Amino acid sequence: MHATEGVFNWDQYDNPNKKLGSAYTDQQREDMAALYRATLSAISQYEVVKGSVISITHKDVIVGVGYKSDGLVAASEFRDLPDLKLGDEVEVYIEETENTKGQLVLSRKKAKLVRAWEKIQHALEHGEVLEGLVKRRTKGGLIVEVCDIETFLPGSQIDIRPVLDFDVFVGKTIDVIVIKINHTNDNVVVSHKALTEKKLEGQKFEIISNLEKGQILEGYVKNITKFGAFIDLGGVDGLLHKLDMSWSRVNHPEELFTLGQKVRVVVIGFNEDKKRISLGMKQLQEHPWDALPETLEVGSTIKGTITNIADYGLFIELMPGIEGFVYILDISWSQYLRDINEYYKIGDTIETCILSLDRKNYKISLGIKQLTGDPWEHDRFLSTYAVGTTHEGVVRNLTHFGAFIELEPGIEGLLHVSRLSETKRVAHPSDVLKLGEKLEVIVLGISRENRRLSLGLRQENPWDMCEKIFQVGTLHKGTIVKKIPGRGAIVELVHGIEGQVAQHHFIKADGQEPEVGEELDFQVIKCAKADKKIILSHQILFNPEVDAKVEAKTRGEAKGKIEKAPSTRGFEAFANLKEQLEQHTKKESKE
Repeated sequence: MHATEGVFNWDQYDNPNKKLGSAYTDQQREDMAALYRATLSAISQYEVVKGSVISITHKDVIVGVGYKSDGLVAASEFRDLPDLKLGDEVEVYIEETENTKGQLVLSRKKAKLVRAWEKIQHALEHGEVLEGLVKRRTKGGLIVEVCDIETFLPGSQIDIRPVLDFDVFVGKTIDVIVIKINHTNDNVVVSHKALTEKKLEGQKFEIISNLEKGQILEGYVKNITKFGAFIDLGGVDGLLHKLDMSWSRVNHPEELFTLGQKVRVVVIGFNEDKKRISLGMKQLQEHPWDALPETLEVGSTIKGTITNIADYGLFIELMPGIEGFVYILDISWSQYLRDINEYYKIGDTIETCILSLDRKNYKISLGIKQLTGDPWEHDRFLSTYAVGTTHEGVVRNLTHFGAFIELEPGIEGLLHVSRLSETKRVAHPSDVLKLGEKLEVIVLGISRENRRLSLGLRQENPWDMCEKIFQVGTLHKGTIVKKIPGRGAIVELVHGIEGQVAQHHFIKADGQEPEVGEELDFQVIKCAKADKKIILSHQILFNPEVDAKVEAKTRGEAKGKIEKAPSTRGFEAFANLKEQLEQHTKKESKE
């Protein structure tokens, strides 16, 4: 066989006059392509287009959108169109112009969702009213289906009046307007209350323009606060302050009202510009002061109930709607009454005295302490607090010069700092006394005109014993507690009794001054009961010259000098000292 035998010869067909379509010119070919392209629609992914139903099966619906291929849509997406037939026009969403299989992917469900969001956005921008179906109750409000989208209706936006039961709206159709769209989480907030308010806006102007002071109206309790209640008068709200609810004291409006309650009120004031209306209820009742007996006058006693306790006094309800006030200074004669709550409680019934009565301005001032009278003016005062009488008192105040002791409410006296101790010096009363401490005191002086008592401590006179123990010439241990430059020092003896030592009796045997806190032996060179002084010497123990001078000085003050005794320490040495005194007396009788 020839080498080229069995090989197709294309050259014999290479004649241009023999090619397919060779009968058309280039222009004719271009015109035909343009006609074909015109039959196809220009579609883009992620847009909504209109299409025509080409075929319907039990699973799918074939929709033609004028593209080079038709798309399939699940039949379940047409459940809302039970009468769907061939040729019907529907809107579909282009999910993909060509998937991996070369097919056009469509969705009617997403098309409806896009159109719904467009409608909701338009309603928000233009304030259009939409119809919604309340699907269910949720925390704080209702879920309402609007244009196939679930929206949130807050409880505060359901109605102009507070709604207590949300369940009654479930399953009902209501009109709403869109007030907010959160595109981040596709959340839509709607309101039904705004529609109602819009309808009532025109009524508000009419109501306010026809208001008159003293006009009686009916309304519903819309809201309750701690200061009052807001009353819905049929499109406009008015404030009923708690002071205008009742002539009696109202602690909180919840004591009288509940939400939705129907009430009868009177207009006591309004501001047409600011649309504020002030309402009252007590003004519809008779004024309680009209029932106040004419027999009541200043000085009369009257019982009442404590309705409120303040830092500055007590509020007393004498009759329903009539309240008096007791200032804190009129509660007790004592000036140390600080916390009223320790003595009185709300609800207590107490007796008071009328101090002032102003019927014109509805004011009553009351007093409690006036019922007992001024304790300084009582007839029993002079006998009760006579000089020399003893009393138990309470330390109420401490100053640098003494302590104020309250003997009874309104009666106090001064215990001077110099009388706080008979045996040692007290720098400040707080060193030995505490506030609130109870003391036994004795009255030393009275100035009734100046309302003053002079007090002293009730105690045995220690100097009667000191004179016997600290006799001249006896030896005692003492501790230096204070040095007085150029004058000497203060020495503490047994049981806190203090003595004084002069500068020249202060020097030790080595010529040095002792330091504070150092303990030394001292000899008594003088014990003056009248002056409450014990004079001591340390140098006399080792310096005969000092001993001679002291002996000469004191020779005329006593019959004889008592022999130096061994050191006596405190009141426990009194028995030994007594024995020494007896021996000294026997020796003198023999001579």
